[in-house]
Amino acid sequence: PPAKAAGDANPEIEQLRTQVRSLSALPKDGSNNPYKLTSVRVAKISNFFDKDSDGKQEKLVVYVQPIDAEGDIIKAAGTAAVQLWNLDNPNGEALLGQWQVEPAELRKLWFDSLTTGYRLTFDRPEGLEVLSKPLTVKVAFTDYLTGETFRVQQVIKPKLD
Repeated sequence: PPAKAAGDANPEIEQLRTQVRSLSALPKDGSNNPYKLTSVRVAKISNFFDKDSDGKQEKLVVYVQPIDAEGDIIKAAGTAAVQLWNLDNPNGEALLGQWQVEPAELRKLWFDSLTTGYRLTFDRPEGLEVLSKPLTVKVAFTDYLTGETFRVQQVIKPKLD
């Protein structure tokens, strides 16, 4: 192909130069980030549910709510690592299950109804037959924009049907 004249810049290169100039002008401390997370919550309605009406609570549903500086729930891109613990397990093995939800999948799980946030659904861990004691859900949410990780835990109590 013929060489381009000095004034014939590639549109993609020009767009990248403009983007670099814009990003360079932002404060380095992130104070202008309108999507800055300050915490993450697990909604109190998180629990085990009977999804197929067979009388067995086979699904763990965890509602994860990223919170911004104003205290609002926002749809933040990130990764969610979820663990289920029985902190009173007499057998000594407290970790019952763990799951990882990557950003591409997480973005599809946004839920806005009675509870706003990410609705994460997992199969009940093997060996957990009777849901008679409180269990603990731990979530580590890593913000895709900043790389910062927020940790939270919530006790879920057995539901009496």
